[in-house]
Amino acid sequence: MKKLLNTVYITTEGAALRKDGENLVADVDGEERARVPFHMLASIVVFGGIYVSPALMAATSAAGITLVLLDRQGRFQSRIEGPVTGNVLLRRAQYKASDAPIEIVRSIVIGKVMNQRSVLMRSLRDYGDEYAPNDSLSIVKVTERLARIIRRVKLSDDTTDMLRGSEGEAAGLYFSVFDHLIRSPDPELCWTGRSRRPPLDPVNALLSFLYTLLTHDCRSACESVGLDPAVGFLHRERPGRPSLALDLMEEMRPVMADRLALSLLNRRQLRAGDFEIRDGGAVMMSDEARKTVLTAWQERKKEERLHPFLEERAPLGLVAYLQAQMLARHLRGDLDAYPPWLWK
Repeated sequence: MKKLLNTVYITTEGAALRKDGENLVADVDGEERARVPFHMLASIVVFGGIYVSPALMAATSAAGITLVLLDRQGRFQSRIEGPVTGNVLLRRAQYKASDAPIEIVRSIVIGKVMNQRSVLMRSLRDYGDEYAPNDSLSIVKVTERLARIIRRVKLSDDTTDMLRGSEGEAAGLYFSVFDHLIRSPDPELCWTGRSRRPPLDPVNALLSFLYTLLTHDCRSACESVGLDPAVGFLHRERPGRPSLALDLMEEMRPVMADRLALSLLNRRQLRAGDFEIRDGGAVMMSDEARKTVLTAWQERKKEERLHPFLEERAPLGLVAYLQAQMLARHLRGDLDAYPPWLWK
């Protein structure tokens, strides 16, 4: 059980939650493991197969504490709450901010580009001695150009569209050297450019699968705090598109998805034979490869990092939920700005 931002996250499979007086109690294997007074809680987020007593549901609803149920993969299932007093106001603030989103977009772009740069710099530290001189020089030049983009985004009076252009420019630079980061001996596992719907090579198939998993987590995070996942800031709204979930995903994508993909390829946990070419040229992972990726995904989400804004250690799997909460607090006026998540 992890308590952050007045929210308790229950991730231990088979745990049982109950009410004891004015306290939330978490039991594991019949033994009490944690106890939190209701007055210290704003919400409870439950992952997977965890028992929640009816008495606790009634007590949290009466106390204005939101109970969010997610499945084992972190996909949103339901939210249990009493009479709603804040979600309507939060969503109205979200819709209003979407008409003039420049400062939120600026934060998201800064977070994404800084994390892309960190991925490249980490790769130089990990594999710098193995790179050909020209490859190493190319990566260094891209990190320098990304640093200039970060400074420009921080200091300029750009419009929202110009910030979107900076994000696209940074993505182009980042992926221009992505192939240098892949250390697999299989020539088929190379990067030639982004392709989707369908992915046309194994690396794109792997990235698309990981991006889908991350989008699910970010959508669940938005819904868990009462935000509308369809109304974003960086991504324009389209029917059926979870624009806000895609916004939250951007700053996490280089670390949560790209680095995991590189780890799986460079450690040779995935090889060329784990991918299949379907009719029309689409490339898909085999069933066994998907199991390998899902296992690695769940393990990666357990890793803890210091959250630079909260100054607390938190599992990577909770970052989306923390960021959604801070965005909600910013929209309500409790935070002056939305603080992006930065990987260090």
